[in-house]
Amino acid sequence: MPNENNKRSVEDEKAIEDWLPITGSRNAKWWYSTFHNVTAMVGAGVLSLPYAMSALGWGPGVAVMILSWAITLFTLWQMVEMHEMVPGRRFDRYHELGQHAFGEKLGLWIVVPQQLIVDVGTDVVYMVTGGKSLQKIQELVCPRCQPIRLTFYIMIFASVHFVLAHLPNFNSMSAISLAAAVMSLSYSTIAWAASLGKGVVENVDYSMRGTNTMDKTFNFFSALGDVAFSFAGHNVVLEIQATIPSTPEKPSKGPMWKGVIFAYIVVAACYFPVAWVGYYVFGQAVEDNILLNLGKPTWLIVTANVFVVIHVIGSYQIYAIPVFDMVETFLVKKMHLKPTRILRFATRNLYVAFTMFIGMSFPFFGGLLGFFGGFALAPTTYYLPCIIWLIICKPKRFSFSWFINWLFIVIGVLLMILAPIGGLRMIILTSRNYSFYS
Repeated sequence: MPNENNKRSVEDEKAIEDWLPITGSRNAKWWYSTFHNVTAMVGAGVLSLPYAMSALGWGPGVAVMILSWAITLFTLWQMVEMHEMVPGRRFDRYHELGQHAFGEKLGLWIVVPQQLIVDVGTDVVYMVTGGKSLQKIQELVCPRCQPIRLTFYIMIFASVHFVLAHLPNFNSMSAISLAAAVMSLSYSTIAWAASLGKGVVENVDYSMRGTNTMDKTFNFFSALGDVAFSFAGHNVVLEIQATIPSTPEKPSKGPMWKGVIFAYIVVAACYFPVAWVGYYVFGQAVEDNILLNLGKPTWLIVTANVFVVIHVIGSYQIYAIPVFDMVETFLVKKMHLKPTRILRFATRNLYVAFTMFIGMSFPFFGGLLGFFGGFALAPTTYYLPCIIWLIICKPKRFSFSWFINWLFIVIGVLLMILAPIGGLRMIILTSRNYSFYS
């Protein structure tokens, strides 16, 4: 009788895992990893990178961008390696890896709050970004039309997600993720190619943006965070790898790493030309969205904004699926609710409604994410993988691996301290004249 109960328990556990979004499908190809990672990492914030460069200047700006690209590629490699570091087990979720390193309870409390801040916060930002891009399209296509509040555009953007949120897992949204990845490369190319075609503006000024030393310092901190966190896609990397099939002979890290390499090439092709060409052409006069500097031709700017909308639709879902997985796991495994379509319908609609409401209430949420995200994006992307690597792999003290990991931990901690300072100042300045739902 106990054997039958154990067998039934194992079967029930497997049925639940097959129902959950992260472990529900494990037949992904290596190229799925490429466009999932591109969609997760490249955000519409790429269009503000020239503006960040104007606060950093040529030397620090180029250095921060290259260092961020290299460090995050290294920490992402660590996570791919650690996915199956324990024989016979896969760490399908970030918090599972954290629990293995820090202990069941402590690992959960270290990883889950930070991962939720990043995933939910990013989705709120994408709600606002999608709404603003739709608003810009309407203004360009029909300048004489009656202006509509940003609130309504956010609701229009959210309506898409009330449908797409019910796709069961990562593999079921592979086509959407591919379209989003293509769009990110497309609008990035439009931004830098059109800037280059426009030519360097007269009397271009490459000095650091700001009216005084204090202003320049705060702008520098804010820009430092903007550039460093534009490479943050680690919160979903283990969840993406969980969808790739794995055997002892052919572990998932092979195809996953191949996909990551291609993804990082695409990321470099999106980020570096936009940031450096945009700053080279416009200097200190660059706007916080480089498309505003271009202005004309109108059809090109409209096209770029359409691409942005399509991209953030895919990005929203990439960051939402791990949240769906956490919520559904809690409800089914801890609260012992039945894994039904009704449960999934209710929880996912509530999540979309929640992110929509926060986005409508605080359209300056990007500043909030810069502040709170500094405490979550820096650890989960820059130094938490290094700490976990040191705990699990135990490299020899003062070896190259030990030194590199500690160096990146120090850099990550500095980012966590400095970047929120600029975000806090942005919140204070923006909220002074803000009124809800205006």
